[in-house]
Amino acid sequence: MSAINSVPDGFKQSDVGIIPKTWDVKQFGECFNIIAGLGFAKSEYTQSGLNLLRIDNVSYGKVIWDSIAYLPDNYVNKYPHLILEAGDLLLALNRPITNGKLKLAKSTPHDLPSILYQRVGKISTSDKNIDLNFAFYLLTKFIKLFVEESAVGTDQPFISTTKLKKCDLPIPPKNEQTTIANALSDVDALLTELEKLIAKKQAIKTATMQQLLTGKTRLPQFSTYTEGEKQGQPKGTKPSELGEIPEDWKVQTVDEQLKLLTDFEANGSFESVAQNVSIKDNDGYAWYVRATDLENSSSLSKVKYVDAKSYSFLKKTSLYGDELLITKRGEIGKVYFFEMKTEHATLAPNMYLLKLNENVCGKFLYYFFKSDIGQKLLKKNNASTSLGALYKDDVKSMLIALPSELEEQTAISTILSDMDNEIQTLEQRLAKTRQIKQGMMQELLTGRTRLPFKKLETEQDGGS
Repeated sequence: MSAINSVPDGFKQSDVGIIPKTWDVKQFGECFNIIAGLGFAKSEYTQSGLNLLRIDNVSYGKVIWDSIAYLPDNYVNKYPHLILEAGDLLLALNRPITNGKLKLAKSTPHDLPSILYQRVGKISTSDKNIDLNFAFYLLTKFIKLFVEESAVGTDQPFISTTKLKKCDLPIPPKNEQTTIANALSDVDALLTELEKLIAKKQAIKTATMQQLLTGKTRLPQFSTYTEGEKQGQPKGTKPSELGEIPEDWKVQTVDEQLKLLTDFEANGSFESVAQNVSIKDNDGYAWYVRATDLENSSSLSKVKYVDAKSYSFLKKTSLYGDELLITKRGEIGKVYFFEMKTEHATLAPNMYLLKLNENVCGKFLYYFFKSDIGQKLLKKNNASTSLGALYKDDVKSMLIALPSELEEQTAISTILSDMDNEIQTLEQRLAKTRQIKQGMMQELLTGRTRLPFKKLETEQDGGS
């Protein structure tokens, strides 16, 4: 079948593929202007004034001010062409794609007053028939394609504005541009609300951890005496090595709370392990669990394996479920709870394995070590950096205050776990919505899917 016969009714073949007949193909330079900022010297920086918008401030869709510098206010008159306005599109000209996403941001009134620094391009429309909001989504898709196609053989591409001006773009009628932009903006608004909600839930969880894990706030069923002379009376506090704690809590070392604390080296020297252990990428006798496998999921969907002989050699670090894992080298103090029940799993290097006593709730200890207090304890010997080593004796001797009753430990961990599950559900919804948006952009920005829009009398029927 010829290419002509394969084009649906109402569509046409173009330099950017099959598009609706009512759409045009224009080069970037026909529709947009782009200018780059200047390399101001640090001697020009001031304590306040104009925000200096640098490449680090250009993120995915928005400007971020994690780091900020200023230039004098009078540069507004000195460099008027570099002063930003709300709605300007800002493109990172160096390393424009990171994490698979284009660093194209849209400035807002909150980002002003700002002035443009070098390696950042300011994009404005030169065609009155271009909707700037539509342009943001259009350029997000097609500049990314342009960079990917022109960056063959280089790891750190720099966008040539001269070449960019020749980039072909599909351009719908303005009314349709606005309709597309509104639909995508609605999804962006949903994404923003989800991100805010997740941040709020995480902040609440952090505050709740601080209160419950230190006993500053007690759950109602554990806050009063239920029997004896003090029945019905609120429980008080007592001094301890760790400060004021509930009077019915106890202070113990990690060594007293756990049956075993061991690590990969318990199996032998690294040289002997290397000689006797065969690690496989595909299916094997036992999971070979690394910190990276536990980073974002407890499902171990991507994991390495060892054979039966290797597993037998690594038996001192076998995993069976309900165990704490703590990184001991590199980025120390990252904590994981290996909850899965399995007969065949073993620990990779750089983590300690902590097995639990029957009177300790593993999830309680997990949340304790994840809390600010727990992290400070784990890193106290490496206060100047997160890189270093966590020694076994230091972990064993750590003092922890915890409820004497296992039921209270479990109740606290259940509340925090429920919060985690709620946050995880929201994060999954956020990820799904992002996928939906990507699909919408693919469909709407190529004309494969058309949205109802009010056509001008001069527009012909394009097969919508």
